[in-house]
Amino acid sequence: MKNFLYILALLLSFHGFSQKSLDELIAQYNTRSVPYISVEGLRALQLNSDIVVLDTREHLEYNVSKIKDAKFVGFNNFSITKVSEEIKDKNTPIVVYCSLGIRSEEIGEKLAKAGFTNIKNLYGGIFEWKNKGYPTLNPQEKETDSIHTFSKAWSKWLKKGIPVYKW
Repeated sequence: MKNFLYILALLLSFHGFSQKSLDELIAQYNTRSVPYISVEGLRALQLNSDIVVLDTREHLEYNVSKIKDAKFVGFNNFSITKVSEEIKDKNTPIVVYCSLGIRSEEIGEKLAKAGFTNIKNLYGGIFEWKNKGYPTLNPQEKETDSIHTFSKAWSKWLKKGIPVYKW
Protein backbone atom coordinates (compact mmCIF):
# COMPACT_ATOMS: atom_id res chain seq x y z
CA MET A 1 0.00 0.00 0.00
CA LYS A 2 2.85 2.37 0.84
CA ASN A 3 4.35 1.96 -2.65
CA PHE A 4 0.99 2.52 -4.32
CA LEU A 5 0.42 5.71 -2.30
CA TYR A 6 3.91 6.90 -3.19
CA ILE A 7 3.27 6.33 -6.89
CA LEU A 8 -0.17 7.93 -6.64
CA ALA A 9 1.33 11.00 -4.96
CA LEU A 10 3.92 11.26 -7.70
CA LEU A 11 1.29 10.92 -10.38
CA LEU A 12 -0.99 13.52 -8.88
CA SER A 13 1.77 16.02 -8.12
CA PHE A 14 3.73 15.75 -11.33
CA HIS A 15 2.33 18.03 -14.01
CA GLY A 16 5.36 18.45 -16.29
CA PHE A 17 5.19 14.98 -17.81
CA SER A 18 2.85 16.13 -20.58
CA GLN A 19 5.80 17.17 -22.72
CA LYS A 20 7.74 13.95 -22.23
CA SER A 21 7.91 11.01 -24.56
CA LEU A 22 6.89 7.56 -23.37
CA ASP A 23 10.58 6.62 -23.23
CA GLU A 24 11.35 9.59 -20.97
CA LEU A 25 8.36 8.93 -18.74
CA ILE A 26 9.23 5.28 -18.20
CA ALA A 27 12.90 6.10 -17.69
CA GLN A 28 11.88 8.55 -14.97
CA TYR A 29 10.09 5.87 -12.94
CA ASN A 30 11.76 2.58 -13.87
CA THR A 31 15.23 1.21 -13.28
CA ARG A 32 15.10 -1.52 -15.96
CA SER A 33 15.54 -4.07 -13.18
CA VAL A 34 13.13 -6.31 -15.10
CA PRO A 35 13.91 -6.69 -18.82
CA TYR A 36 11.32 -5.24 -21.16
CA ILE A 37 9.39 -7.02 -23.85
CA SER A 38 7.69 -5.05 -26.61
CA VAL A 39 4.00 -5.41 -27.33
CA GLU A 40 4.97 -7.02 -30.63
CA GLY A 41 7.17 -9.47 -28.76
CA LEU A 42 4.37 -10.40 -26.38
CA ARG A 43 1.95 -10.82 -29.26
CA ALA A 44 4.37 -13.20 -30.99
CA LEU A 45 4.86 -15.18 -27.76
CA GLN A 46 1.11 -15.44 -27.23
CA LEU A 47 0.72 -16.95 -30.66
CA ASN A 48 3.69 -19.32 -30.49
CA SER A 49 4.41 -20.45 -26.93
CA ASP A 50 3.15 -21.05 -23.45
CA ILE A 51 3.63 -17.98 -21.32
CA VAL A 52 1.91 -16.61 -18.27
CA VAL A 53 0.69 -13.02 -18.51
CA LEU A 54 0.10 -11.29 -15.17
CA ASP A 55 -1.96 -8.12 -14.87
CA THR A 56 -0.55 -6.07 -12.00
CA ARG A 57 -3.14 -3.30 -12.05
CA GLU A 58 -5.90 -2.92 -9.50
CA HIS A 59 -9.10 -4.93 -9.80
CA LEU A 60 -11.14 -1.94 -10.96
CA GLU A 61 -8.72 -1.44 -13.86
CA TYR A 62 -8.67 -5.14 -14.73
CA ASN A 63 -12.48 -5.23 -14.73
CA VAL A 64 -12.59 -2.64 -17.53
CA SER A 65 -10.28 -4.56 -19.87
CA LYS A 66 -7.31 -6.87 -19.99
CA ILE A 67 -4.95 -8.56 -22.39
CA LYS A 68 -6.16 -12.01 -23.50
CA ASP A 69 -5.35 -14.80 -21.03
CA ALA A 70 -3.97 -12.34 -18.45
CA LYS A 71 -4.31 -13.41 -14.85
CA PHE A 72 -5.11 -10.78 -12.27
CA VAL A 73 -2.51 -10.48 -9.51
CA GLY A 74 -3.00 -6.83 -8.57
CA PHE A 75 -0.57 -4.39 -7.08
CA ASN A 76 -1.69 -3.28 -3.62
CA ASN A 77 -2.62 -6.77 -2.51
CA PHE A 78 -0.14 -8.72 -4.61
CA SER A 79 0.65 -12.09 -3.06
CA ILE A 80 3.87 -13.82 -4.04
CA THR A 81 2.63 -16.85 -2.11
CA LYS A 82 -0.47 -17.12 -4.27
CA VAL A 83 1.52 -16.71 -7.50
CA SER A 84 4.06 -19.31 -6.36
CA GLU A 85 1.24 -21.76 -5.64
CA GLU A 86 -0.20 -21.25 -9.13
CA ILE A 87 3.10 -21.18 -11.05
CA LYS A 88 5.18 -24.10 -9.78
CA ASP A 89 7.97 -23.94 -12.36
CA LYS A 90 10.18 -20.95 -11.54
CA ASN A 91 11.49 -20.99 -15.14
CA THR A 92 8.04 -20.41 -16.66
CA PRO A 93 8.08 -17.44 -19.04
CA ILE A 94 6.14 -14.64 -17.34
CA VAL A 95 5.16 -11.24 -18.70
CA VAL A 96 3.94 -8.65 -16.22
CA TYR A 97 2.04 -5.53 -17.25
CA CYS A 98 0.15 -2.57 -15.87
CA SER A 99 -0.97 0.67 -17.50
CA LEU A 100 2.46 1.78 -18.75
CA GLY A 101 4.95 -0.66 -17.23
CA ILE A 102 5.77 1.18 -14.01
CA ARG A 103 3.90 -0.78 -11.34
CA SER A 104 4.59 -4.02 -13.17
CA GLU A 105 8.33 -3.50 -12.78
CA GLU A 106 7.91 -3.60 -9.01
CA ILE A 107 5.87 -6.81 -9.22
CA GLY A 108 8.50 -8.28 -11.56
CA GLU A 109 11.15 -7.49 -8.94
CA LYS A 110 9.12 -9.36 -6.31
CA LEU A 111 8.82 -12.35 -8.63
CA ALA A 112 12.58 -12.34 -9.25
CA LYS A 113 13.28 -12.12 -5.52
CA ALA A 114 11.05 -15.18 -5.06
CA GLY A 115 13.19 -17.12 -7.54
CA PHE A 116 11.33 -16.72 -10.84
CA THR A 117 13.92 -16.54 -13.59
CA ASN A 118 12.14 -15.72 -16.85
CA ILE A 119 10.27 -12.45 -16.25
CA LYS A 120 9.64 -9.65 -18.74
CA ASN A 121 7.92 -6.31 -18.21
CA LEU A 122 5.60 -5.19 -21.02
CA TYR A 123 7.03 -1.90 -22.26
CA GLY A 124 4.28 0.72 -22.31
CA GLY A 125 1.83 -1.69 -20.67
CA ILE A 126 -1.75 -2.12 -21.77
CA PHE A 127 -1.75 1.47 -23.14
CA GLU A 128 0.96 0.64 -25.68
CA TRP A 129 -0.74 -2.70 -26.38
CA LYS A 130 -3.93 -0.86 -27.31
CA ASN A 131 -2.05 1.95 -29.10
CA LYS A 132 -0.53 -0.67 -31.42
CA GLY A 133 -4.00 -1.97 -32.24
CA TYR A 134 -3.95 -5.24 -30.32
CA PRO A 135 -7.23 -6.45 -28.81
CA THR A 136 -8.29 -6.03 -25.22
CA LEU A 137 -11.09 -7.97 -23.56
CA ASN A 138 -13.78 -7.01 -21.08
CA PRO A 139 -14.79 -9.31 -18.18
CA GLN A 140 -17.13 -11.21 -20.51
CA GLU A 141 -14.13 -11.97 -22.77
CA LYS A 142 -15.52 -9.73 -25.56
CA GLU A 143 -13.30 -7.23 -27.35
CA THR A 144 -13.52 -3.72 -25.97
CA ASP A 145 -11.88 -0.39 -26.71
CA SER A 146 -12.29 0.78 -23.11
CA ILE A 147 -9.07 1.01 -21.12
CA HIS A 148 -8.82 2.13 -17.50
CA THR A 149 -6.30 4.96 -17.61
CA PHE A 150 -5.91 5.50 -13.86
CA SER A 151 -6.67 9.24 -14.12
CA LYS A 152 -7.52 11.92 -16.66
CA ALA A 153 -3.88 13.07 -16.66
CA TRP A 154 -2.61 9.60 -17.57
CA SER A 155 -5.22 9.26 -20.32
CA LYS A 156 -2.94 11.22 -22.67
CA TRP A 157 -0.74 8.15 -23.04
CA LEU A 158 -3.64 6.16 -24.51
CA LYS A 159 -3.75 7.17 -28.19
CA LYS A 160 -6.30 4.57 -29.29
CA GLY A 161 -9.23 3.32 -27.31
CA ILE A 162 -11.70 4.82 -24.89
CA PRO A 163 -10.20 6.10 -21.62
CA VAL A 164 -11.98 5.19 -18.39
CA TYR A 165 -10.72 6.56 -15.09
CA LYS A 166 -13.30 5.94 -12.42
CA TRP A 167 -12.32 4.87 -8.90
